Amino acid sequence: MVTGNNKTRMVTNLVTPNKPLVFDEAVCNGCNRCVNICVMDVLYPNPEKGKPPFVLYPDECWYCGCCSMECPLWEKGAIKLKHPMVQRVRWKRKATGEHFRVGMKNPPPPNNRPPVGGWKPKA
Repeated sequence: MVTGNNKTRMVTNLVTPNKPLVFDEAVCNGCNRCVNICVMDVLYPNPEKGKPPFVLYPDECWYCGCCSMECPLWEKGAIKLKHPMVQRVRWKRKATGEHFRVGMKNPPPPNNRPPVGGWKPKA
């Protein structure tokens, strides 16, 4: 907390490289539904009306996605959940050695070949 001029305010932890949530200030209307639903109390409401909340404790985020699911404007990009690189899905094409990640530009076409045992699970 920073105190001065008889005002108390909270500031985010800028030392940590972890940024689990990214808010688009142009889209977020500051409804604070994400703040109320967060099970780890990572978010803190912004005292300015209509501004996105602060990510006060980024290292405590569980990446559960409750905040983005609760957001009424998530489809418009008001909030984005950014998983750490080690938690993002990645695959490698054996023939060429190319690496791919979910959400990358120009992803490869999906693999529609049936699995070795077939599509039906064995009972």
